[in-house]
Amino acid sequence: MQKGTLFLIPVPLAENAAQKSFTPFLGDTINSISTYIVENEKSARKFLKEAGLKMPQSELIVHDYGKHQRNTSLAPYFKELTAGKDVGLMSEAGCPGVADPGAEIVAEAHRRGIKVVPLVGPSSILQALMASGFNGQSFTFHGYLPIDKVERAKKIKEIELLSTKNKQTQIFMETPFRNNHLFEDVLKNASAHAMLCVASNINGEEEYIKTLSVTFWKKERIDLHKKPTIFLLYKPA
Repeated sequence: MQKGTLFLIPVPLAENAAQKSFTPFLGDTINSISTYIVENEKSARKFLKEAGLKMPQSELIVHDYGKHQRNTSLAPYFKELTAGKDVGLMSEAGCPGVADPGAEIVAEAHRRGIKVVPLVGPSSILQALMASGFNGQSFTFHGYLPIDKVERAKKIKEIELLSTKNKQTQIFMETPFRNNHLFEDVLKNASAHAMLCVASNINGEEEYIKTLSVTFWKKERIDLHKKPTIFLLYKPA
């Protein structure tokens, strides 16, 4: 029996940003499948409704891959795919598999010989890089920096050195409620002439993207608390 296809379906990054994210192919795709693997069922169903799902949601099969469902067998998530049905994978926001636990589902799909198809959609990492003015030819995404302040200070200095040595943009993030602490630590530990881009609420109504040197950032007053934010650091030689 031919196996189904796993479609990776990007989700809007912010409230009221749906129309910036949808493509005709995305609409066609969600209306051709009835099974989903999602990080959060409630928000996934809301997204599908906004994206123009035509079939009744009661007919959907939704596998919850939230944080309390991980570290168990992945076999149940592949029942429909193995039986030949196409399935959609969705994260909480942005692209599945990028800074997202959905990568485990994608890796398992490859192990099982299942075709994986990524759809075009919003990526906070790439959109922040596009808007930063930094080197887009060479960049590294570090994900979350250490929570411990000593370790984090060490990491900030380390990635600044990498930026200078490799002429490379350094990208990182934090849990939204700790953004202000990370921002302060970058200003304390990065060189005065290092360039920092702060990209917050990308695609949202309160989108904020600004690039300044650390020196000038120290004169700015911003509040990033609970706002999804990407940080980019670049220190030319």
